[in-house]
Amino acid sequence: MNVKFGVHIEPQLGYTYEQALAIALEAEKAGYESFWCSDHFFLNEKSAGQNCLEAWTLLSALAANTTKIRLGTMVTCNSYRPPSLLAKIAASIDMISNGRLWFGYGAGWKEVEYRAYGYDFPKIQVRMDMMEEALQIIKLLWTESSPTFKGNHYSIENAFSAPKPVQKPHPPILIGGDGEKRTLKAVAKYADYCNLFLRPEFEKKLDVLKSHCKDVGRDYDDVGKSLFAQGWPGVFVTKDEAELDEHWKKRAEILNKSVEEVAEYAKVNAPGSWVGYPEDLIERFEYLVGLGFDFFQVMFPGLGADYIKSAQSFSNWIIRRL
Repeated sequence: MNVKFGVHIEPQLGYTYEQALAIALEAEKAGYESFWCSDHFFLNEKSAGQNCLEAWTLLSALAANTTKIRLGTMVTCNSYRPPSLLAKIAASIDMISNGRLWFGYGAGWKEVEYRAYGYDFPKIQVRMDMMEEALQIIKLLWTESSPTFKGNHYSIENAFSAPKPVQKPHPPILIGGDGEKRTLKAVAKYADYCNLFLRPEFEKKLDVLKSHCKDVGRDYDDVGKSLFAQGWPGVFVTKDEAELDEHWKKRAEILNKSVEEVAEYAKVNAPGSWVGYPEDLIERFEYLVGLGFDFFQVMFPGLGADYIKSAQSFSNWIIRRL
């Protein structure tokens, strides 16, 4: 079974660089294909003084201090950097890492960050239009010597951009999100991978993507399928019943709910969530692989040693058995 796994962190939760590097190095050692980070400026209105490493600066540092693991953003917000600049940043990191970059991309959504940092926050239709223009520019800068592009939101004119990416024709592009009208259509038009979330009726999104691929004349099987598990259910695997019970108990305390309420909520809102015994999780992964998924992103609780311990356990029980 040819399945890839990536670990994901949210810098907005307060990571230091030393913690992020330790996770990346341990993930590299444990057999994870890639290390991913989100692209945010801060968590919420109560986050004064809490670390939030800038995503591309972090990837640049990790590119110089790792050797095998691939690196990506899950996902870069189009609005935060001009596409011409981002194309050069990404190509530079692909060179520094010797061709280990994943290019995760999205239209942006976190309005509180836009307002705080002085970015305009147009309607989603406009943000999607901007993202699609940006992707066209980025691809041109990665593959042509001096491209010109004139759009409604962005333009370049005889733009030189060197170095070019090490990966040819360019780093794989992954678009995150499951919006049926625009996001999945953009996947069909521009992306190598889509990334979906583990939530109700996520299987339906695959049918929508298949329809968009047909509309744009693309082979549906040519689009890679990735699935992201994160958030309050956590990702936790163990052979020990007491450890599993303790995990659900801690989650219930955080949510101020009973264990029964949490378990029912997980069943309804995160079907097949990646918490349980190894055999149960492997069965779920086999089902997902049967749907066409070949890439899984996982985020563990904790920032340092706890995160690493959970990632190592997941690798031992799941990655090495699939």
